[in-house]
Amino acid sequence: MQSKKELTPEIITAIQDKKGKKICVIDLSALEGAPAPEFIVCQGGSSSQVSAIADNIREEISKCAGRKPYNYDGYRNSQWIVLDYGDVMIHIFTPETREFYRLEELWTDAPTREIPDID
Repeated sequence: MQSKKELTPEIITAIQDKKGKKICVIDLSALEGAPAPEFIVCQGGSSSQVSAIADNIREEISKCAGRKPYNYDGYRNSQWIVLDYGDVMIHIFTPETREFYRLEELWTDAPTREIPDID
């Protein structure tokens, strides 16, 4: 089974394959009480793109690592889908929902790495 450090590049590729944008990786491993050691946050331009990104992550991680998320939520309206792999949580937003919740601002004391968009 791959660790989060090995899954992260696969997750980023799966997001980029579906044209996900504004990817950031938040390292929460040093923060006590964090829900997971790492968050990956990104956005799709519409609810259907958000769903497609989430589906692609689930498919690719299943293929490359044989893992399924422990839990997932948000498919009903696909404004914010979260995939929980235990050691890494992926948050996929529409731009408006991401702006509203500003998830990254909750973890400003954690190291954050921004991944350049692929056009």
